Order: sequence, then C-alpha cells, then structure tokens
Amino acid sequence: MSSDRRKSPDSDALEALGWVPSDDEARVRRITAEVSTGFSALRDVEPAVAFFGSARVAADHGAYRQAQEVARAVALVGFNVLTGGGPGVMEAANRGCREGGGLSIGLNIELPEQQGTNDYVDRSVDFRYFFVRKLMFVKYACAFLIFPGGYGTLDEAFEALTLVQTHRIPHFPVLLFGNGFWNDLERQLDRLQAGGMLTADDRARMRSVKTASDAVEILRHCHEGLCRDLGKPPLRERGV
Repeated sequence: MSSDRRKSPDSDALEALGWVPSDDEARVRRITAEVSTGFSALRDVEPAVAFFGSARVAADHGAYRQAQEVARAVALVGFNVLTGGGPGVMEAANRGCREGGGLSIGLNIELPEQQGTNDYVDRSVDFRYFFVRKLMFVKYACAFLIFPGGYGTLDEAFEALTLVQTHRIPHFPVLLFGNGFWNDLERQLDRLQAGGMLTADDRARMRSVKTASDAVEILRHCHEGLCRDLGKPPLRERGV
C-alpha cells in the first residue's frame, strides 16, 4: 500500500467528534470551557471583520498581497481582524491589520498536521472543536471577507451565507475577493438561482469586490446602519 493512501484519524480527532468511547459529561465540560474561554478572550474585539482564505499561498501570491492590503485598509478605518491564525491568507490579513494599527486576532485550531500561529497575531485563542471556533467568528465578526482558498474557505463562506439566509445572524456582508478566481462559483450560483434553488435575495448576499476602497465603503455603510442598530461599538479611525 502506498504511503499516501488513507490515514486513520488520530484518537483526539475522533474523540472531539464523539466517535470513540468517552465520558460524554466530560466532553460537554470541555466544550463548555472552550466556549467560555473564547467569549472571555474576545469580549473586547468588536468592531471586527473575519478574513478567510488559503493557508497554502506564499507572500508573493496575489491573494496574499490583496488580503494584506484590504486588512490594512479596514484596520485604518477602525475595524479589528479575525483570522484562523495560520499561514497564507490568514498571515496576510493579520499582517495588514497590524500595519493599519488594528488588533490582529488568530483563532487557531488544533489539527493532526499542526499549523503554527503566524508572527502577526496580537491575540491568539486555540480551539479543539471546529464548531466552537466557528461560533467565535460569527459572534464577533460583522462581515466575512473571502479570499481564494480550498475546502476550509468554502466551508467558512457558506456557513456565513447559510446563517445570514436563515436569519441566525444579521445580514452582514459576505465579500469575495480574487480578481476572477471565483467566476466559476458565481456562475454556479447564477444557475442555482435560475433553477429556483436560490432566491434573488439569496444570490445577492455574496458580492464580488475588486479593491480595498470598495470593501471599506461597503463595511462603513453596514457599520453606519445595521451595526449601529445592533449596538456595535463605533469605528475610530487610526493614524499610523
């Protein structure tokens, strides 16, 4: 059998899913403690936006440079930045946020192939459970900025869209970046709408954005309306 054939998940990953014998009451206590730790660590980070994208792009990749530029711009107008804390687009966004004077936050996840927290994170919170980590993103972010990425990025993007669609979270912006990277995805969404599987409102919830200034305009507009109505902290522009 070749070395790249299926690997069995390790016992920690299986335990986190509840797929190995364990004390369910102990598991509930661990989950509760992780939620409590996340709430405590992030209680002062708003207003914040979440950046999602590939961990596998290098610093000379267009997605890295764009994420860094956008993060710097949104930090300068007063937002903090939440990422997964790892390399690639996450590093770029944390880096840009720090350059813009914002609070750069990394929500890291324990994985079998461990990813380290990048050097541009000012505040790091580690999670064992993916669903607890996702809860922190949707609780504390008032927009979701999606850059080129793979399964994890798509999962995070559509999690946000589904929660907006089903009114579990407010109609926060879900913005696509990538200079054409998402064209095929957008065509598929158009087909879903044409087939009656998405409404026009559903389709409009995901928007393509080309520049940092366009992103800032959208986020400002949302913050001055929806976020203000929700009692989010005001934006305070930063000089760096």
